[in-house]
This record gives sequence, C-alpha cells and structure tokens, in this order.
Amino acid sequence: MRNLLFALAFLLPAAGCNSGGQAEAPQPPTELSNLIDQLKAAHAPDKRVALFDIRAEQQDGQWLLTGETNLPNAKKALESEAEALGYATTVQQLPDEALEGLHYGIVNLSACNIRSKPGHSSELSTQSTLGTLLNVLKKEDGWYLVQTPDGYLGWLDSGGFELTDKAGAEAWVNSERVIYLPDFGFSYSSPGGEGIVSDLVAGNILRKLGQEGGFTKVQYPDGREAYIMADEAMDYQTWLDSRSPTAENILRTASRFMGRPYLWGGTSGKGVDCSGFTKTVFYLNGLMLPRDASQQVHTGVEVETDTTFSNLLPGDLLFFGRKATAEKPEKITHVAIYQGDGAIIHASGQVREESLRRGDSTFTEYRLNSFVRAKRMLVDQPTEYGILPLAEVPGY
Repeated sequence: MRNLLFALAFLLPAAGCNSGGQAEAPQPPTELSNLIDQLKAAHAPDKRVALFDIRAEQQDGQWLLTGETNLPNAKKALESEAEALGYATTVQQLPDEALEGLHYGIVNLSACNIRSKPGHSSELSTQSTLGTLLNVLKKEDGWYLVQTPDGYLGWLDSGGFELTDKAGAEAWVNSERVIYLPDFGFSYSSPGGEGIVSDLVAGNILRKLGQEGGFTKVQYPDGREAYIMADEAMDYQTWLDSRSPTAENILRTASRFMGRPYLWGGTSGKGVDCSGFTKTVFYLNGLMLPRDASQQVHTGVEVETDTTFSNLLPGDLLFFGRKATAEKPEKITHVAIYQGDGAIIHASGQVREESLRRGDSTFTEYRLNSFVRAKRMLVDQPTEYGILPLAEVPGY
C-alpha cells in the first residue's frame, strides 16, 4: 500500500503540469500583440461598426499576421508596420472576392432580423426595414455578414434581402420610390385590396411602378409586384424633403409607439429596444442616430443637468446607467426621450411614459437614480455632432 501511495503521489503532480499531455501553444512576440492592439484601438475601437479580426500565427517556424478586416486604411497600416518589424501578413480585405462583386443587399422584408452570429438561434442585434441598402461583406454557412447604413455589423440569412451588385444598388437608389406611412399595413396582389403580398410597417421603401385607381403599384427588391393604397404612401423624395425634426414632431412620432412591445435588438414598428425606439423615432423624422444607447450618447450636444432638469428641452435624449467613478468608467445601458416637466417616453417592457419627478403618479425611482446625462439632438448643424440627415446617408 505504501508503494502504491508513493506512486500516486509521484504521478498526480506530473499530470497536473501537462493536462492532456499537450505542449502549451507558443505565444506570439510581444511586439506583434502590441501592434494588433494599437491598430485595433486606432482604427476599430468599436467592434459593432468596424471589423478588424487579426491574429498572429506561426507557420514553418515563422510568425505572421493573418485575419480579415473591412477597413482598407487599417490593413495598409498593418502591412506597413508589420513589414518594418520583419513580419509577413496575409490579411483578407472585405468584401470577400468570393462574392463575385455582389457586395450589396436590399432588405426584402418589412423588417429583417440581423443577428450577432450566423444562425437563427443567435442573439438579435438589430433590424433593418424594407428597401434599406446594405453592404455585404462575406458569406458563411448560408448567412451573410452585412453592414447597415448606420455602420452596424451583423449576420443576415438570404431570405431577408436581395443580393445585388453595384449597378443593381445604384438602380434601386436612383429609381422612383415611395415610402409607407401608416404604422402597420399590407400590400396586395390586385388593385382593390385582394390577396396579401406582405405586411408593411412605417418607413418601408418600395419602387413605384405607377397608379391604378386609388392604389399605387409598387415593386419589391426581389421583383415582386404589389399594390398599396395611394393615400398610405408618399413619394420618397417628397417625404425626405418634408422632414422637419422639431421637438413637437419627435414627440408626436414617439407617442405612436405607445404600448409597442420591448424587443431586444428591435428597431422597427414590430418591436423596439430602448435605443431602437429612439433611433426609429428620429429616422421617421429624417435623422439617423447610431444604433445603441452607448453609441448615441457620444452624439449631440451635452446638456448640463441638475435634480430639477430645468435645462432640458422636449426632444432631448436622456441616458441612464452607471456614472463614472474613480474605480469604474461610465456605463450607459438605457436611453429615453424627454417630454418636458420631468416626463420621459421610452421602451422598457413596452413603450411607456414615466416621470423622473417625485410626486408624479408615474414617478420611477430607479430611473432617477440611474440617470447619467442628457444630450440635445435637435441642433442646427447635426452632422457636426454625429447626427446624419437621411439625405446625406448613402442609400437613402
């Protein structure tokens, strides 16, 4: 027994030092790791809107940098600095050549679901609505990595959009188009309202083919033809020119969403998360905001606030989360639209109105305590503050 125990005592530490009997993978040179980190910080600090997936690998005893990016300047900088250090690179520039020039997509559903990874069970990260032009970067297992007009990256299945080339994308954008106005509705197979072709939500864009009685004949990106009630659509350019993003119009649009369900990743009339709500409201008024609350907070003009909220104006965005401390950085997790007199409208469980003023029937202690700061989006020169008029966004 003593001999057996001695043998076990000898073997167990040895097993613990080399789990599975495999040698540890060699670590890349520090200068390569530092180079990757530095270029990522400079060119792609937010992976939601910029792809810079670079790693160091050892081949035939030599270290090289490999991976992919959709940032030409980042790729050029990587190759230049790696060469100066004496290392080779094999980095793929997206869009992938395997797409054979089909680098664009046009959303073909009233709202398509864009996911964080390829697969229907993956997290819903955002949505895009009918007629929106997408950049297509690569294909993997039947899914496409796409980039929305606000720069957001995600994976979309082929059923959600029509794949096309540059000529097809330009033809769509330059065609006569209409935008759907009601919150919800349908297109029909005949001028008279018989036979549903698809559902529609506010902000959907279709190609206009003509008028037949009280109906407008339209075409989907995939070529399907349908009819919508003429008074439910407006010429797209006329609509774009008529946008007036005032506080009154922002709040009027926001109120149309009352009671809509909260949907993580939702950015359409079918369901919204907190930033999807603010983004959609501003989109319907002709302005494009970034996708997430933690991105929206870096746009607009800072508004000094105190416990009275006296400096705020209706239409301002209020951001919530965790204030910066000596130990932890600021963290934004929620956004709402200010209505005035301490009231907000936001997506939390559903789109609802609440108050930050004690004594009000809809007062929310939690939101008051988690308020971080406010930003004004309705400014004279929005592009200077990261807010883009739709007329200046490619594809719109």
